[in-house]
Amino acid sequence: MTDRLFTETLRAALGDDFLSTRLSSDFVFADVGEDTVRHLLTFADLNEILSTRGLAPPQLRLHRQGAPVPAARYTDTAGASTGARTVVRPEGLYRELREGASLVLDGVDRLHPPVRAATDDLMRLVRERAQVNLYLIWGSSHGFDTHWDDHDTFIVQLAGTKHWKVHGPGSRPHPMKVDSDHAHTPPEGTVWEGVLRPGQVLHVPRGWWHTVTGTGDVSMHLTFGFTRATGVDWARSLLERLYVEVFRQDLPRFAGEEERRKHESELLRRLADAAEQHGLDAFLAERDARFPRRQSFALPWAVDGAAPAESARVEFVPILAPELEREGDQVAVAVSGRRYRFPALAEPVLAALARERALTVGELAERSGTPVEAVVGVVRALVRHHLVLLS
Repeated sequence: MTDRLFTETLRAALGDDFLSTRLSSDFVFADVGEDTVRHLLTFADLNEILSTRGLAPPQLRLHRQGAPVPAARYTDTAGASTGARTVVRPEGLYRELREGASLVLDGVDRLHPPVRAATDDLMRLVRERAQVNLYLIWGSSHGFDTHWDDHDTFIVQLAGTKHWKVHGPGSRPHPMKVDSDHAHTPPEGTVWEGVLRPGQVLHVPRGWWHTVTGTGDVSMHLTFGFTRATGVDWARSLLERLYVEVFRQDLPRFAGEEERRKHESELLRRLADAAEQHGLDAFLAERDARFPRRQSFALPWAVDGAAPAESARVEFVPILAPELEREGDQVAVAVSGRRYRFPALAEPVLAALARERALTVGELAERSGTPVEAVVGVVRALVRHHLVLLS
């Protein structure tokens, strides 16, 4: 199932200790089987996306031999009532692909439901935001030179083959997109080399150098990318808590040395207090509570408030299951930085939805041990607050 590709299929292949021992720190190869990934994205799906979504650079772009292909070679400017826009010219795209260009399509998770479902599943596994890009090439050329990425990746081969060399971390461990040094170099040698085939998956950590080339065959793969929280992120969160009076004051540049040292000591004390009061666990919990929801809509249910039938499908919107907190005769949940409160009878309904993700109204009543009439009332409230979708 594509909606459990990472939390079930891949985790079963790699072992339960994968998250604690290898994620983001070690290269991983797994073969989950071509049938497992077949329905993520097919060429028919890609043709439909290209035909209907009005894609253009920079979201859709071409690269060849480490350099971008000028967009004018495969796009046109089309006029419309709302102004001119850039469109991809099919024959130009075909020609560039025949000549060895690599097609890159960003944000496929926003364009195709099966990829979106797999991406949501990855986000539940790693508890970080993720995006998916598609890479397509014919022949033995390459789109990019040897490089490293500023985020962790899972590579999922969908069709054809591609040759990979994973060299390992370079001279600067854990490099970042916003960093003080971008002059680091790749290591000598190769950690892994092989030809990736449909159904095979690679995990390449942030900062690990790699070289990817075509094999003469067609190759289509998805790159699931995510950026994990670092100590820099935690430190930035502390700064947001330091708008107290002593930090708002001007620094005593022209005061005596003793007064400057006294002021500095007070700043350090307040900074240490903030770090102690808002430690890593608190920071990560707050980060989860602010985790974004997918852009999704539930018209007309959310507007007209109609009561759903027992056969109606209820889908939980929050990507990460929120903590349920009892507050007297209410239950509270924090989702996307907002706090919602419902009557206590909603607690088992919310718990069942967070666990199962999607159920009919009837199934939800059975799993939560709540009468159908009460479930209907809870669902009507949840859909208005964009916590569930109804279909």
